[in-house]
Amino acid sequence: MKPTLVILAAGMGSRYGGLKQIDPVGPSGETILDYSVFDAIRAGFGKVVFIIRKDIENDFKEVFVSRLSKNIEIDWVFQELGKLPEGYNVPEGRIKPWGTGHALMMVADVVKEPFAVINADDFYGRQAFETIAGFFAEQEKLHQNDYAMVAYELNNTLSDFGTVSRGICVTDDQGWLNSVTELTKIAKTENNIADIQPDGKTTVLKENDPVSMNFWGFTPSLFNHLEKEFKMFLDSDRDHSKSEFYIPSVVDTLIKSGQEKVKVLRNPGQWFGITYQEDKPIVIEKVKDLINKGDYPTKLWD
Repeated sequence: MKPTLVILAAGMGSRYGGLKQIDPVGPSGETILDYSVFDAIRAGFGKVVFIIRKDIENDFKEVFVSRLSKNIEIDWVFQELGKLPEGYNVPEGRIKPWGTGHALMMVADVVKEPFAVINADDFYGRQAFETIAGFFAEQEKLHQNDYAMVAYELNNTLSDFGTVSRGICVTDDQGWLNSVTELTKIAKTENNIADIQPDGKTTVLKENDPVSMNFWGFTPSLFNHLEKEFKMFLDSDRDHSKSEFYIPSVVDTLIKSGQEKVKVLRNPGQWFGITYQEDKPIVIEKVKDLINKGDYPTKLWD
């Protein structure tokens, strides 16, 4: 059974100041998303499902539908603020989407096979897709249904232009994930890498800490977990005008409760992506370098 690639493309792009999901970085107008789909096809994925917002539907379809649908089966779903479990309402003052965990709940009706999850604006590289595809193949052969995560070294995932959010991972000796903690304000400082907390205090992090870049491998069993955990999130005593429901937080709960196991697939490669406008020229140059090395053609799609 060929796995499906689910792409989180409903982000607001508030730090970037625009729709970075459709911003070109390749020589023939390719976006980061195009390169991810290209790598997924080479790794043997059979379908791509995009999670987008209603307000970007026309722009998104205009850019991607015609050129991608010739090469792989595609589908899309919408993450909308009001798509909540029965009996729940959007709290007063809530404007932004509920986060990646809520977004993933939107694909439950269209994904029935093992699937990988990625961000639309992260360039993961060919090796990452081959690694996760190999994990799915091994799981199928062994008749197992464990989850997985492609992890990068923290130092290879930072921006020179501001803070980033990363899931800091702890593993056991066999490479199984023990915990993942979402830190939302990680930055390079003069002497180290640190997490900046709301009160201004900092916690120094290790350069080679494995981090989640939201490249996950799941089976459809995840959807029942998501619904249950999202209801608990909504029932919790917190300010729901801004709080978010993150995939890493759900995974962390499932691991600690013994409900699921997650294999960490270490990737020593260099991640890159667009968080700020200043990141874009760097990404364009890195894509050129990969093309010059022969990793990608000058034009991805005919």
